[in-house]
Amino acid sequence: MNKPLLSVVITVYNEEDNIQPLLQATYAALSGMNYEVILVEDGSTDRTVAEVKKYANTRTKLVIFNRNYGQTTALAAGIDQASGEYIATMDGDLQNDPTDLPGMLQKAIDEEWDVVAGRRANRKDGFVLRKIPSKIANWIIRNSTNVHLKDYGCTLRVYKAEIAQKMGLYGELHRFIPVLAKQEGAKMTEVDVKHHPRIHGTSKYGLSRTFKVMADLILMLFFQKYFQRPIHLFGGLGLLTFLLGGIINLYLLVLKILGEDIWGRPILILGFMLILGGIQLITTGIIAEIIVRTYFESQDKKTYRIKALYTGEQEVQPSN
Repeated sequence: MNKPLLSVVITVYNEEDNIQPLLQATYAALSGMNYEVILVEDGSTDRTVAEVKKYANTRTKLVIFNRNYGQTTALAAGIDQASGEYIATMDGDLQNDPTDLPGMLQKAIDEEWDVVAGRRANRKDGFVLRKIPSKIANWIIRNSTNVHLKDYGCTLRVYKAEIAQKMGLYGELHRFIPVLAKQEGAKMTEVDVKHHPRIHGTSKYGLSRTFKVMADLILMLFFQKYFQRPIHLFGGLGLLTFLLGGIINLYLLVLKILGEDIWGRPILILGFMLILGGIQLITTGIIAEIIVRTYFESQDKKTYRIKALYTGEQEVQPSN
């Protein structure tokens, strides 16, 4: 088979009842297209693997994990296995609709988008436990990262392969994939997609994810703003803290010279703590700067990526 135009990555975990309708709907939606389907089985404890083997066609790959690693790792494994010019991601719970994929792919090709993200226009989830926390999280992520998508929780997206394969997915960062893509210079847009209520199985997500999302947001903001220059964050905070501590101690020194007793004052302890904290932050910034330089230089990594090079009228493939 020639290189497929589209690779569809689907993560599944304990979805045995969804596999047959999921595969049938996906194959029907992609009929007439050169495609491959990559299912990543994330350590299921039911008959998910057997169901995939039973209903998969010859264009389907199955990646089986030895244990449950989580959705982010499963997406990363599927993207690594993909060979298509474009890569689509989709949940395996039948809430995403594969009939949206051809239109999203065509939009990416015709309008030269690097990422076409789905937006669940009529979301079929619980209002209190799912919709409200999601809306709050989307608002916070959108306004803090300046990547203005309305639905960060929708897995249904189409990417150019070179963007998807350079995002570097770790931990539980799948909700922040648009932010990671933006860091790679991706042009992205958002389109309305269909969303269905879950019929089989149970949701793997709940309110407990909120704290993880907020913690990951702090990491993403650091990556987005300070990953290549951590001294600007730690050094700036350290200098500010050190300066405040210095002012407090200078004030106390003047009082001491004027004959006042300064021993035991809480402000004295605060001044020393601020000075020590400032020194620690500056030292942390220097160490982080050395680690970042080691990360790039030891692996011969660049701090930038070139999309294309031109010599006269000849386009040359960049080495990075």
